Amino acid sequence: MTTSPSSEQPPRTRRGQAKAARRAELLEAAARLMAERGFAGVTLEDIGRAVGVSGPAMYRHFSSKTDLLDQMLVDISQRLHDGGAEVVGRDAEPAQTLRDLIGFHIDVLVTKPDLITVQDRDLTSMTAAANHQVRSLQRRYVEQWVDVLLALARDRGVDLTRAEARVRVHATFGLLNSSPRLPAFGADDLRSVLTTMAWSALLA
Repeated sequence: MTTSPSSEQPPRTRRGQAKAARRAELLEAAARLMAERGFAGVTLEDIGRAVGVSGPAMYRHFSSKTDLLDQMLVDISQRLHDGGAEVVGRDAEPAQTLRDLIGFHIDVLVTKPDLITVQDRDLTSMTAAANHQVRSLQRRYVEQWVDVLLALARDRGVDLTRAEARVRVHATFGLLNSSPRLPAFGADDLRSVLTTMAWSALLA
């Protein structure tokens, strides 16, 4: 598997820990600003200013705004893929695994809505190599869901092709990933509504 731009060894020194914390802070600010203004409407200086970092100091963390976007979107794609793999690796019954996948995905949506917005809108602004890596991670994440949905269909005696299962998963992601654009709603209530809708869409 291709190494993520952010796949570094855990920082062992106090200085390394501080740099990692600052990087995370910058990525969070970048996601917020890009979700509000779009990739083209934000500069590295804007992002640095949001967390009290000077423009030149930004280049200690990212070589360019595009490099920052690459790292941000590879990070979230890797997180989804790895989280999905962890859920599937529990070897629970297919119905429970699918519920856990839905819950995991919704947790990411509720806690990282800005990242989901940027990923949905600004994928084409990435470098070709990072874009390829993100799409590869996304495809493998989808197939994790497809495998579980097919297993559940077999358990229930439902004739479901892999092609249709994939369409159902993609359609469900479209439903879930629209949540940052929904009217304001409490986080717990939103989880409940999205969980019910996702389950119904997958098994409709």
